[in-house]
Amino acid sequence: MDTPQLDAFIAVVEAGSFTRAAARLSLSQPTVTTRIKNLEQGLGTILLERLPGGIRTTPSGAELLPYAREIVSLTRRARESVRSEGQPHGRIDVGTVETLTTYRLLPVIEYLYRRYPKVQISMHTDTTGDPRALVRDGTLDCAFFVDGVGADPADDLESRVLRPEPLVLVGGPGHLLAGRDRPGNAELRVATQIRADRATYHRQFDRAIGLDPGVSRSRVFELDSVDAAKWSVATGMGMALLPYVAVARELAEGTLARIDWTPPFAPYTQVVTRRDSGSNTALKVLLAAAAEVIGEESEVLPEPAARREPGPVAAGGPRPAPVPPQPPAVLTPAGARPPWPAPPDRPCRSPSSAIP
Repeated sequence: MDTPQLDAFIAVVEAGSFTRAAARLSLSQPTVTTRIKNLEQGLGTILLERLPGGIRTTPSGAELLPYAREIVSLTRRARESVRSEGQPHGRIDVGTVETLTTYRLLPVIEYLYRRYPKVQISMHTDTTGDPRALVRDGTLDCAFFVDGVGADPADDLESRVLRPEPLVLVGGPGHLLAGRDRPGNAELRVATQIRADRATYHRQFDRAIGLDPGVSRSRVFELDSVDAAKWSVATGMGMALLPYVAVARELAEGTLARIDWTPPFAPYTQVVTRRDSGSNTALKVLLAAAAEVIGEESEVLPEPAARREPGPVAAGGPRPAPVPPQPPAVLTPAGARPPWPAPPDRPCRSPSSAIP
């Protein structure tokens, strides 16, 4: 068993065919087939089943896969380490959702780009399922997500809470539930949902309003784009549950309206890693920068427009116009200028040690 054989095995499993795996590895298909055959002979077991619909791992293959990923990753990091002269180095595979990438992680990525030229980052926003499982099996080095703080993770994982992440339910200015005082769960269940990503808090929202399996519900549009979701909501297609940081400006401008619903769970931005990843120097600097930048950002969540009480009105006088909620303030240290442009609709903050 050697690293090229394990590389071929991982590629076949992830690509689902020998042909696609060969193209991915820039090898001929016979070479890939030979490496898999030699690996199976060396281990004395069949690892892959050739089926009409593609390739499937046997129980032995499924057992080997996380070890194969770990061996290949350690081999790559060992090679990079001897060439790095003590500097943080290597590739980090990061799982996230688009809202966090756009509104929380871009300053961190820019900082690492400028400070650590030997660090590579690959963001994965198209992941499905539990991000913890993808970190555990070695698909990802870490994963950022928004969720309630639950039980302690398994012994092989470490979870860090970075900051509270307020969620707001928003609709277009003319949405039937916008401006209403605390719409009931029955009304929320039949309202069309627009989803910008596959964040786990959508499942928590469904449970909170009683959308158990088999319960009748309205349509759900999964757009995998924050901008597309906000545009769809603003044009009246439905409502969306999003982090407040992603819609602060639209709420202030009046292109979106807050629906009076408060999550019964406390959402936080978190990051999960494997406990055995201490030798990954690139991951260490990513986590340190994320803790500093994301952990020190803050927003003040405005009340829904329908619940804002106007000030006193003189007899016969005009009622003052309501003050719109303001977007988050720029969180840059006094006298400093971030070395990157802020992402759309989002000011950002630089780590204290950022290179000007």
